Amino acid sequence: MNISNNRVCEFMNGEKSIIEDLFLHEKPVKILVGLKNGGEKTYASTLAKVADCTYSHTVKILDLFEKLNLVAFDKKGRVKYVKLTETGDDIAFNLENLTRKMSKLPKKKEKKK
Repeated sequence: MNISNNRVCEFMNGEKSIIEDLFLHEKPVKILVGLKNGGEKTYASTLAKVADCTYSHTVKILDLFEKLNLVAFDKKGRVKYVKLTETGDDIAFNLENLTRKMSKLPKKKEKKK
């Protein structure tokens, strides 16, 4: 996922929705929901395992979340924690509910040949 600062600015100006690039992909949703379920402070490496993606990709997503004011970083010495902001917590809650409801939808049956 390659989302530049220009895309964030476009989102902030309402020109193009970043939601299509971010929240409709599996890994960013898993990271945000993983933060919600992981407690108040979580490591980026833990979120990478939850989302089944690389540490560097997870950090890129978290940096974008920080620009959107969804997460905040809390650095204590050499340790860097990630926590949800109030807005991030609301979005994570809604995404978790949406994925739960979508998983309950009936699966489409394949046609027999």
